[in-house]
Amino acid sequence: VSFVTPLSDSQVVAAWASLPFPALRGHSLPDTLCAFQRDVPWKLLSSCREPKASCCFAQSVVLRGICKESHISCPGKPPPSPLHACESAEQVLQRYLHTAFPGAFSTSHVLEQPCSTLPPYPQFFSPLLSRQGFLLLDKPAGYSSAAVESVPVLAALQSSPVLHALLSGLYKDLQKLKTRRCASFFAAGVEQDDFQEALHELRTLSQCYETGFEADESEDEADSD
Repeated sequence: VSFVTPLSDSQVVAAWASLPFPALRGHSLPDTLCAFQRDVPWKLLSSCREPKASCCFAQSVVLRGICKESHISCPGKPPPSPLHACESAEQVLQRYLHTAFPGAFSTSHVLEQPCSTLPPYPQFFSPLLSRQGFLLLDKPAGYSSAAVESVPVLAALQSSPVLHALLSGLYKDLQKLKTRRCASFFAAGVEQDDFQEALHELRTLSQCYETGFEADESEDEADSD
């Protein structure tokens, strides 16, 4: 899943999500995020290569199904991490994003309402999930694998270097297209010159998301081929 506006004023974002968000039942948001110091707790949904390192230029992140008043810190005890010292769930998520993506512009929102998974939502969840979608360390005595009624969800839209490979790959595929052999290709009124101009803009757009790190990854792929 990727989104692009018309090429005259183009912006592209990659979609990421975590469904369900891997929160343990009874644990706070800082507890959960501290377990993901080296990796983010969501996966890439767009048709891009998974990046070797967390990196983005800007992002918008929404976390649903986490209680804002969850025990952020324990009174009378020093916070075990900077995340535990935050006063709200919004501050916890924002601080985590600044730590995981230093230098990136990040906006975040935390909503208490979870994502409903009542029928006809498919029940493909692990049996180690509570009805509210929180992870269970083990099955309690007498636990029945009832249907998961709701889950916490994290979703993110990112402007990041992974889009360089996606857009440049699309440019190369379109460049190979033999449009003159397809009589119906320009039946909608698109001119050959307009098509070539759009190709040029697509290539320019892909270069906007290129970094030195991304270029190194491309060279590594070429060597492996």
